[in-house]
Amino acid sequence: MSLFGPKFDDSVVVRDAEAEVLGRAPVTVRLLADSSATGGALSTQRVTLTDGADGARPHFHKGSAEMFFMLDGEALLLSGEDVLTAERGDLVVVPPNRPHAFAAAPGADADILIVLAPGVERFEYFRHLQRIRLGEVPPESILDVQDLYDNHFLSSPAWDARR
Repeated sequence: MSLFGPKFDDSVVVRDAEAEVLGRAPVTVRLLADSSATGGALSTQRVTLTDGADGARPHFHKGSAEMFFMLDGEALLLSGEDVLTAERGDLVVVPPNRPHAFAAAPGADADILIVLAPGVERFEYFRHLQRIRLGEVPPESILDVQDLYDNHFLSSPAWDARR
């Protein structure tokens, strides 16, 4: 019996100094490995948030689970209608189709390793967000690429009540 088998031949090694970095405090994203580098197994990035900053507003992925591993600090994570507090060393895995969001907890910083599995080419999504932050494209342009990056936005009263 064969399970999902990613197709890549060598180990993927990304040195911190070589990672593409987008943004700066309060939100910094380090692009680590995209789906194309891992044969579709996963895509991963490291997100650093300072002083209660928002990471991602409520959304879901149709085809991938998303894992959040807290490297340091404290974050709020929406999973369905529950808002959880995650601290250093905590792991939260959100299944496909489940609404989720994340932010640094109020008054706290958060350093989070995020993994999408199976992988989706996401680096261009984060570059698009950077272009929005820089005013190069309008914010509503993100709605045009939801299907391309399997990132579908929705509203969440539970998240709004905590943010």
